[in-house]
Amino acid sequence: MNIHEYQGKEILRNYGVSVPNGKVAFTAEEAVEAAKTLNSSVYVVKAQIHAGGRGKAGGVKIAKSLDEVRTYAEELIGKTLVTHQTGPEGKEVKRLLIEEGCDIKKEYYVGLVLDRATSQVVLMASEEGGTEIEEVAAATPEKIFKEYIDPVVGLTGFQARRIAFNINIPKELVNKAAKFMLGLYNVYIQKDASIVEINPLVVTGDGNVMALDAKFNFDSNALYRQKDVMELRDLEEEDAKEIEASKYDLSYISLDGNIGCMVNGAGLAMATMDIVKHYGGDPANFLDVGGGATAEKVTEAFKIILSDENVKGIFVNIFGGIMKCDVIATGVVEAAKQIGLEVPLVVRLEGTNVDLGKEILNKSGLNIIAAESMADGAQKIVEQVG
Repeated sequence: MNIHEYQGKEILRNYGVSVPNGKVAFTAEEAVEAAKTLNSSVYVVKAQIHAGGRGKAGGVKIAKSLDEVRTYAEELIGKTLVTHQTGPEGKEVKRLLIEEGCDIKKEYYVGLVLDRATSQVVLMASEEGGTEIEEVAAATPEKIFKEYIDPVVGLTGFQARRIAFNINIPKELVNKAAKFMLGLYNVYIQKDASIVEINPLVVTGDGNVMALDAKFNFDSNALYRQKDVMELRDLEEEDAKEIEASKYDLSYISLDGNIGCMVNGAGLAMATMDIVKHYGGDPANFLDVGGGATAEKVTEAFKIILSDENVKGIFVNIFGGIMKCDVIATGVVEAAKQIGLEVPLVVRLEGTNVDLGKEILNKSGLNIIAAESMADGAQKIVEQVG
């Protein structure tokens, strides 16, 4: 789950991590009122959407007066920002962060992420702040420094100071930078984050070290114990179909293709998307109904797939283990009857109760194309939508 920059900064502030003063605004009038409360002659008007690259897309403005704050706020609210992370459709700006300006001397990058290869949280930092870390990694990987953190001991002071020295933080500010990183690590662990990125971390003219931006991503499996984080969820920033899927514990992600996929198991779902691409098709979604799905869950999953107007055909690929083929078949038939199936449907069933599942589908009266294998199914659905 993602949150907005202003929400992430509020969390950081609560943990003693230095951030600029700022307030959220939903209208131009609120933006001006927010600016009036800031002790600054320069204001930063920042669009709040769940995507990076806002600055390059014109979503960050520097205002030198209250009139300029109003002008920029009116320009940004309701505007659709297109960045490298939003896709070509972009995202509409519905809220702004009005923040005090600061005297930036140097920009850095600091981030925390789980390294699955070592099963450890890793602190990453670079003196090449303000740009995408992916670009730094590709062009100058030697400028990215890492510290692997022992989960028992946690991030130590010497590790934080070593990172600070490696990215050339001014010597007199190394301890401040180390304190910042230790606070950041505490936030990461205690809030069950999966990613925390500060880009840029800045050193200011008055000798402060602060987060000028903050990107948070939280482990959705831990949200049950992070009620305060759950309250920060902005449903308007999420895909409506993904929100609906989450109500039924379905793993669903929208994609931009036209072949809907219903699969059980994340690995099989990935393989299914790969083989659909191999035969020239484009998946419209990633959908894992899980191992213990009920007929109701399958029905809802099918409805979600069909609610995507781009879907021109559906490929159901089920390998029944814990998930029984007859349950899938019952759900598919029920959903098709409720909604009215008007697109080609290719079904490949294998495993537990496969004969019963096929019998349910055959007696349904639906126009179902049976597939004998995953490859056969992928070929058939690509032919149908082609």
